[in-house]
Amino acid sequence: MYTPKYFAETRAEALHGLMRDYPFATVVAGAADGAVANHFPLELVGDALHGHVARGNELAQLDGAEVLVIFQGPQGYVSPNWYPTKAETHREVPTWNYAVVHVRGRLKVVEDAAWLRALLQRLTDRHEATEPQPWRVNDAPDDHVEKMLHAIVGIEIAIEHVEGKFKLSQNHPERNRLGVIAGLRRRDGDGDAELASLMALQEKPKQEESPT
Repeated sequence: MYTPKYFAETRAEALHGLMRDYPFATVVAGAADGAVANHFPLELVGDALHGHVARGNELAQLDGAEVLVIFQGPQGYVSPNWYPTKAETHREVPTWNYAVVHVRGRLKVVEDAAWLRALLQRLTDRHEATEPQPWRVNDAPDDHVEKMLHAIVGIEIAIEHVEGKFKLSQNHPERNRLGVIAGLRRRDGDGDAELASLMALQEKPKQEESPT
């Protein structure tokens, strides 16, 4: 991934935070007919990613394969009109801000029913947490759950390398970055609030480091 140094994100807490907040990932692997890409949620567990796919998925046949996992965080168009410097020099152009994490690792196919059931319980507990009456795996009949477990396989990816790119206007002066945050909040389109919040979070350490 092309990553100029001012966009490189290396803090483990920031990388892991994006992976947890945006768990729906793209998994790219090499197969006999070329590269394949699949999309499904992954859970960060220690130094590994856990998930599951249908038994008929190509990944179920790629035990031991090297894979690239892409986590896509908030993203959005940035208007040059949001930069205060644009009014002064007019030497600004549109761009796109975004945050992504790439994980490289080795895939392991898991057939263990107990492992799969525990994974499904964790995933549903997490994503049902905001529901008034959260659904639980045990709410479904046992025979139906067993049938579903036979139809899937677990995916465990041992993490070997993590790379983050948070393109959040770091190549601009502070007043332009604050202008982008204000512009995103004013536009308030799909994902704009999340992108503005991430940019504001990046600004906070700089403000805390400034002399009083």
